[in-house]
Amino acid sequence: MGRNGADDKGIGRQGGKMRVTGEWLTSPDTQSVLNMLTNAGYKAYAVGGCARNALWDVPVADVDIATDALPEEVVKLAAEAGLKSIPTGLEHGTITIISSGIPHEVTTFRKDVDTDGRRAVVAFSKHIEDDAIRRDFTVNALYVESDGTLVDPLGGMPDIAARRIRFIENAAQRIEEDYLRILRFFRFFAWYGDPHSGLDPEGLAACATHVDGISALSKERLGAEMKKLLAAPDPGPALSSMAACGVLANVLPGADPRFVAPLVHIEGLASVTPKWQRRLVAMGGENPAKRLRLSNAERRYIETAKSALQSGESARIKAFRFGADAALDAVLIEAATLSTPLPTSMKQDIAEGAAVIFPITGADLIKQFGSGPALGAELSRLQQIWIDSDFKLDKQALLRS
Repeated sequence: MGRNGADDKGIGRQGGKMRVTGEWLTSPDTQSVLNMLTNAGYKAYAVGGCARNALWDVPVADVDIATDALPEEVVKLAAEAGLKSIPTGLEHGTITIISSGIPHEVTTFRKDVDTDGRRAVVAFSKHIEDDAIRRDFTVNALYVESDGTLVDPLGGMPDIAARRIRFIENAAQRIEEDYLRILRFFRFFAWYGDPHSGLDPEGLAACATHVDGISALSKERLGAEMKKLLAAPDPGPALSSMAACGVLANVLPGADPRFVAPLVHIEGLASVTPKWQRRLVAMGGENPAKRLRLSNAERRYIETAKSALQSGESARIKAFRFGADAALDAVLIEAATLSTPLPTSMKQDIAEGAAVIFPITGADLIKQFGSGPALGAELSRLQQIWIDSDFKLDKQALLRS
């Protein structure tokens, strides 16, 4: 599936060369940017995730372009073609070109000059091999010409075929260039890897010996990667490997991934969409909101789901107290952690509980109890009576209680 929802898969051979196609590549906006460069005598390739995803028949969200044209040439060519250019990452050679309202990041071939584990100093290059070797995984170093011709400078196609996530050349060196690649290694495996073959041994060993480098990364970057990983269809095997090699403890101390696999199974039985927040609550851990720099809204939701889980109440009462989403997450996690069957009426109970409205308000009691703590205590007392009645008592019956 592509950006317009159409089938992007189109892999074949012509003249001995492998060709890739799909709406993501043949769309006029992508072709206009690629042709803008090639018509001026430069090389231009769709690169990275779009090529990888097309080969795996996975939706293509964005098309990034690599070229041997220098950034100032890209800006000049865009102006001549009547396209808008934005210097979004000029120091790293990236210019965003807007074609038909769709952004394409165009980046000059680069090679690393110096790295510190968080950011790199780069120099521009005229060689595709320099650009390919500085990427993280072999499956991300694939390039596609405007006519669909696949260019594979580092031999990544066998890894595509095997769904193997493998660092380019020396795994330790790739990680030392950017320690976030440790989390990307597990995240890519969770989304795309073959669970039967397991993680690449060299990559796993390099991650284990470089866990201390994780402390150099910002909490925002860690959080962004963990959210993507936890949202995978089944992050269980990746999380278990992260825990076994010490990575998970460095990212989120105290987190235990053993209930994620049964939770994924329960989600499937209930036909429920995977959600990273639900998996995070199931894992636990010390202050995930702080360690992963979650937003205030994300933090509040995590706390609400935890409260629903800890309440021990029925699905209907959870939904009334904490909302339908938090109640659903709590019920699913309970089934996974306690090995109990899901209630057959779970979804109906949650819908009913979320819809009911407590018939008493503070205005009904303020004359008698004032606006202090006594009012709150009476509201809580009456609410519990109402809940115990299975939400059946009306206002008059409650006021007489």
